[in-house]
Amino acid sequence: MENIKDKVIVITGASSGMGAITAHKLATFGAKIVLAARRQDKLEALVNELGESVMFVKTDVTVRSEVDHLIAEAIKKFGKVDVLWNNAGIMPVSFFEEGKVEEWDKMIDVNIKGVLYGINAVLPHMLERGTGHILATSSIAGKRIFQSSGVYSGTKFAVRAIMETLRDETAGKIKTTTIYPGAVTTELGHDITSPKVAQMAEAMGTYDRLDAAAIADAVIYAISQPGNVAVNDITIRPLGSFI
Repeated sequence: MENIKDKVIVITGASSGMGAITAHKLATFGAKIVLAARRQDKLEALVNELGESVMFVKTDVTVRSEVDHLIAEAIKKFGKVDVLWNNAGIMPVSFFEEGKVEEWDKMIDVNIKGVLYGINAVLPHMLERGTGHILATSSIAGKRIFQSSGVYSGTKFAVRAIMETLRDETAGKIKTTTIYPGAVTTELGHDITSPKVAQMAEAMGTYDRLDAAAIADAVIYAISQPGNVAVNDITIRPLGSFI
């Protein structure tokens, strides 16, 4: 993975799941990594594991000034940002009739505004340098809807639209990649409070899920391509699941 060595890669939502395992894998290829999330204890533990080429910046992606600070600190430490992966996301799905408006607001703030703040913070730097790569995590729910996914799917369809427009506007200047994961074994969904969703999940029973490492491998594939190759979209889901 010669194309990854010494690249400066910023990952939001890096304290666990897909972000954390990707950081582990990138570190073995010699990347310089900036980890961002809200849980400082998790970030500190990761930095201790991964070594001096890794730093963290405690970041709430719903706060624009904190995302700006994240990118500024990455540039201060390593001199540049080559890659930003807007990976932070939440999924407290519910049925519309349950009226969980505060949860809808949180999804919009994290899943949409967090991506926009990341793009806004890093894009001028990348355009000035004439190179860069922005990735974002959408979802299979950004391609199709499910009962109870109305707002969540809305945010992930938005990520799709944002990234496709960014690709069109910056073609020939920077790379863009949108990841569409299916069911993955992560903490995503741990904040679901809907009794109806709980009942629906129980009725569905168990289903196949990807290990987060599969998403990490897809991200690394996209990042490791030669300079004239852009992997714009990756859909990855378990063979034995409809999700």
